Amino acid sequence: MKNTRRSFSKDVTVVNELGLHARSAAKIAELARQATSKVWVQKNEERADARSILDILTLACEKGSKLTIVIDDRSDMETLNRIVDLVVNGFGE
Repeated sequence: MKNTRRSFSKDVTVVNELGLHARSAAKIAELARQATSKVWVQKNEERADARSILDILTLACEKGSKLTIVIDDRSDMETLNRIVDLVVNGFGE
């Protein structure tokens, strides 16, 4: 886990065959909406609001994409871990 200034992040790789599509983005957004602060999905230098399905989809994450999940507040560590688990486990697909 990285701690840059006041944010915390973990790196993950998209493992499911279909990549990060609308249904999987919706699962991330649902978890991110439970956080008290901002949650981000980052691919390379592009960053998307994890609460927005459309924002996530703009990252165009195919299988093998390297992502960084970022939270703005340590109190949302459980949300960070749940999103990481979701991606690592192929969104349950």
